[in-house]
Amino acid sequence: MLLINDKIDIPNIEEVIESLPQQRRDQVLAIKSVNGQRTSAAAYLLLCEGLERGYGIKEMPVFIYNEHGKPRLKDYPHIHFNMSHCKYAAICAIDNVPVGVDIETIRPYNRRLAQYTMNSKELAIIESSDTPEIEFIRLWTRKEAVAKMIGRGLNNIKGLLDCYSGEIETIANIDKGYIYSVCKDKD
Repeated sequence: MLLINDKIDIPNIEEVIESLPQQRRDQVLAIKSVNGQRTSAAAYLLLCEGLERGYGIKEMPVFIYNEHGKPRLKDYPHIHFNMSHCKYAAICAIDNVPVGVDIETIRPYNRRLAQYTMNSKELAIIESSDTPEIEFIRLWTRKEAVAKMIGRGLNNIKGLLDCYSGEIETIANIDKGYIYSVCKDKD
């Protein structure tokens, strides 16, 4: 199940944050910008919505984390999820197998960042594109979705896509200013 909220308008953000479990509230409040807090809270609310719709779970979930910081549901270890948010949207994927998702705002191309995070084949794809800013974000979200699915950090991600054989869906919503990728472990 994939849930996206790109009409994020939470006028009573303080009340919403106050209603979150302490663990999630602390994570949301650690974000400096109000918009970041809003989109982070929206991602968590998407998880709550998906758990209720898909599994009948009505209580707000509590997380446990692996050594790389990947969250799992404390009381429902058989349910896998992943959340992400950017300036314009929040997204949550929920499944019975490990899943990863990333959403990023389309922004100007940064060649130094690309050289640090992309391998030579990926750099060639980006730099031969008519829209390198879109191509970079497309590849970045794919890498981050895979890293989040396998539950490891973002260290040494240059060759990550070369060694992943699963399917990754990537959607560019140019009009709304974001790109997202989602992948899941093979059944």
